[in-house]
Amino acid sequence: MPAEGLLLAAGAGRRMGGPKALIELAGEPLVRRALRVLVEGGCTPSTVVLGAEAERVRPLVPGGTAVVLASDWAEGMGASLRAGLAALAARAPAPEAVVVHLVDLPGVTPAAVARLAALAAPGALARAAYAGHPAHPVLLGRDHWAAVAARARGDAGARGYLKGHPDLVLVECGDVASPDDVDTPEQLARARGAS
Repeated sequence: MPAEGLLLAAGAGRRMGGPKALIELAGEPLVRRALRVLVEGGCTPSTVVLGAEAERVRPLVPGGTAVVLASDWAEGMGASLRAGLAALAARAPAPEAVVVHLVDLPGVTPAAVARLAALAAPGALARAAYAGHPAHPVLLGRDHWAAVAARARGDAGARGYLKGHPDLVLVECGDVASPDDVDTPEQLARARGAS
């Protein structure tokens, strides 16, 4: 069974001046772009977690995408990850694995997602790497969801669980993607110049 996609897009984007999900790059809102990357990388169906200004972001979400609201989104990425994993775990049947992607990573490509999705299995644990440095996206097999959720706090997401985990596989993606995020207007300007 292929991996499904989980997009975390609930943040307020304080340093950006507003939710990054709403920002357009090459005429496409980042939330729609990130979901397209997941789908084109083989992760269907996909789920998106919303929070800040969810009523403005929801109309940008393509049909067929499940929407989860993280009521405690202001706590940070950990809250979004917990909400998304809980929604997926409650489904019957739950997917074997999920590729977790972040809305503010426009340099992540379908090719990078596909490399991780190819490893999908209940016990899988993989992370994209760029020149050997771990980054995003991340593949979480269903067997790890409860433990990941238990440790997901603040803005750390799954970082604490993944760091040093003996089952973690790094998947080099530097030849097909970039890990650069857009947290500030300056970073967004650079991304717009590169696109």
